[in-house]
Amino acid sequence: MALYEHLLIARQDISAQQVDALATHLKTIIEGEGGKVEKQEYWGLRGLAYRLKKNRKGHYVLLNINAPGKAVHELERQLKINEDVLRYITVKVDKFEQSSNKNRRDDKPEGEATEGAAA
Repeated sequence: MALYEHLLIARQDISAQQVDALATHLKTIIEGEGGKVEKQEYWGLRGLAYRLKKNRKGHYVLLNINAPGKAVHELERQLKINEDVLRYITVKVDKFEQSSNKNRRDDKPEGEATEGAAA
């Protein structure tokens, strides 16, 4: 089985509970095809760089998937017909990242100067 990172953006007018239910539904699709969702991260409601289907914001969800290719194909087929999903992308990776983007600034050791700081 291969490793995939899957990011989806859901519409802004659905609730966080509905986004969680959508992610759970995607998890059942993957598990039904013989795969496994290693990690599920909800990144929250974020602003978009430009409007997508009349939406200025979107709910971001990241899934780390360990599954065969046919499971990802079925996942993407289901997302194409779901009206709550604005965009999605699936990328095959060699290994999963340990930390998400929102925690990157916390990865620096204590006392390390930030870029642009006066010395």
